[in-house]
Amino acid sequence: FIFSKESVYDDQPNAHQRFMEKLDACIRNHDREIEKMCNFHHQGFVDAITELLKVRADAEKLKVQVTDTNRRLQDAGKEVIAQTEEIIRCRVQQRNITTVVEKLQLCLPVLEMYSKLKEQMNVKRYYSALKTMEQLENLYLPRVSQYRFCQIMIENLPKLREEIKEISMSDLKDFLESIRKHSDRIGETAMKQAQQQKTFSTTLQKQNNLNYGRNMHLGRSRILESKNEITLKRTFEDDDEHEEEVLTAQDLVDFSPVYRCLHIYSVLGDGEIFENYYRKQRRKQARLVLQPQSSMHETVEGYRRYFSQIVGFFVVEDHILHVTQGLVTRTYTDELWNMALSKIIAVLRTHSSYCSDPDLVLELKNLIVVFADTLQGYGFPVNRLFDLLFEIRDQYNETLLKKWSGLFRDIFEADNYSPIPIANEEEYKIVISKFPFQDPELDKQSFPKKLPMSQSVPQIYIQVKEFIYASLKFSESLHRSSTEIDDMLRKSTNLLLTRTLSSCLQNLIKKPHIGLTELVQIIINTTHLEQACKYLEDFISNITNISQVSVHTARLYGLSTFKDARHAAEGEIYTKLNQKIDEFIQIADYDWTMSESDGRASGYLMDLINFLRSTFQVFTHLPGKVAQTACMSACQHLSTSLMQMLLDSELKQISMGAIQQFNLDVIQCELFASSEPVPGFQGDTLQLAFIDLRQVRHYWIFPLQIMFLTCLCHLLFYFSSMKDSSKKNNIFAQFRKNDRDKQKLIETVVKQLRSLANGMSQHT
Repeated sequence: FIFSKESVYDDQPNAHQRFMEKLDACIRNHDREIEKMCNFHHQGFVDAITELLKVRADAEKLKVQVTDTNRRLQDAGKEVIAQTEEIIRCRVQQRNITTVVEKLQLCLPVLEMYSKLKEQMNVKRYYSALKTMEQLENLYLPRVSQYRFCQIMIENLPKLREEIKEISMSDLKDFLESIRKHSDRIGETAMKQAQQQKTFSTTLQKQNNLNYGRNMHLGRSRILESKNEITLKRTFEDDDEHEEEVLTAQDLVDFSPVYRCLHIYSVLGDGEIFENYYRKQRRKQARLVLQPQSSMHETVEGYRRYFSQIVGFFVVEDHILHVTQGLVTRTYTDELWNMALSKIIAVLRTHSSYCSDPDLVLELKNLIVVFADTLQGYGFPVNRLFDLLFEIRDQYNETLLKKWSGLFRDIFEADNYSPIPIANEEEYKIVISKFPFQDPELDKQSFPKKLPMSQSVPQIYIQVKEFIYASLKFSESLHRSSTEIDDMLRKSTNLLLTRTLSSCLQNLIKKPHIGLTELVQIIINTTHLEQACKYLEDFISNITNISQVSVHTARLYGLSTFKDARHAAEGEIYTKLNQKIDEFIQIADYDWTMSESDGRASGYLMDLINFLRSTFQVFTHLPGKVAQTACMSACQHLSTSLMQMLLDSELKQISMGAIQQFNLDVIQCELFASSEPVPGFQGDTLQLAFIDLRQVRHYWIFPLQIMFLTCLCHLLFYFSSMKDSSKKNNIFAQFRKNDRDKQKLIETVVKQLRSLANGMSQHT
């Protein structure tokens, strides 16, 4: 009986009916099977029912017993139940306590770390606090993140970080302010240490040099060795004492704020921000440090404070460079130093130009040297500073020249311009010790005697040596060779001689109160100073240990300097002589209408000739050529002045008596020239100065006399003719008064003309 789905729903006729019939047949078969099964088991079912009925009574009894037992058991178990519930409650509490303990054990490290964080914040251990925060965030808080207090902690940690950043930045600002205040003291300390180190090195070098010499002269220098060792030991002990007293930069400034701030910002990931901020602030401080005070050039302390601040600034930067990594770099410090060096050089150029005191300039040089040596010890290049020192050296020389110009002027003002009197040998030795004077002829003379130069000569010589010493002081510690120092000393000495001393001499010569005697003494003084120049060259060579035969050795220009001064003095002598002659000429009072001469030379001319004689006697100490030139110049000027007087355009008339008097004066001048007031003239050389006047006398005065006599004769003849004609033409003229007076006047004129003509003819 198998039908498929398709067969059931087949469209064949009666398919459904046939299916239903088959189904009913199948059902009847199953019913029969069931009936058979029931019939087979019916007896067993009956037996079971019977058994059940049998145990029904027992079941009732059992039920009663069980109920009674249950009641009694319930009554007995109430206490147990109560105790059991108590046990359950206790076990729940115990489990809760265990859970709480476990959770607390999990939270306690977090709380301990947070408490530790708070404590670190209170004691300002900010770097440790940041590390604690990092542990809290990465290790502890994730374990208990479900608790609300942990969320509060998590929210507070960024605030704490910002607070730490602000506090550390505040500490950094305080640190920057502190080093700004202490930079001068730090710099002063560093400069002292550098100076002590340099002193130590110099002492050690000297000791080595002495040891070298000792090996060559061992037997002679045993005592010297022990003395040097004692000296060196004392020097080292002094240096140790100074080192104990001198504090370092770390002793003066607490650098921990920088370290903390750097570590804090590095931990927070803002290291670059911190570096930029630090460098920016330090650049600002560098600009402030490099800005000098307006009155810095007035005192040494102003320069010392300026240098100390700069050194302190860069000592701090060098320390930061070596103890931190990346906060500052060598490139940064070099860039900062180059900027500072340019500013320093500009400031020193400006302010040093205001210094007029050479001692202050020398102190400035020493400070610059210590400043340069200190920073060079920290690795900063300082070549430009030593180049600047050469510029300041020129300025130092200028200030020295100004100072010595004043000294020279004072010496010249105080000089009496007379030979130095020497009473005994002690005084002679004192003068010779000051000035290298040698004169064998003078040495043979007995005391008392006089040195030809005046007191200013040894004083000038001493001051020139003092100038060399002062110039040498600046050349020390410039890291230059002896040859260069020798060259610098000679150049500066040449400037002193050719410019300062020469200018002082020229001004002295031009002063109106300097007379002929003083000018003569100045010429003598310059001669001796010129001779002393070779001793100055030896003096410089002894100082620098450079031989004068070296090809690089310059020579002193004293020869030209003193020659120029002598020429100027000689010219001034000529000028003053001429001025004096002019003064005498101005007081000349010729009466050009005088009837006859005085018979002797004019008084003014005799006074002038006496003055010239006494003046030329003073010239005996001068070189012969100078005295001869002065004498010839004076005579020529006198001749020219007399000629100009005679040929003056304002002179309208001149009498024969005046001509006679002028002729006597010219004759007196010729007699003076022929008396050889200054020895050394050949023949009539000096008389030639009056040759023009002589020619005027021969070719103008005598013809004038003859012409004048001729005119007198003509006039006499004219008036005599008038007298004779008047007598012949008018016989009765003697009876008229006017004619009579006119006749008398003509006779008087004729008599005077005859008398004058007779006198002229006799004189001529």
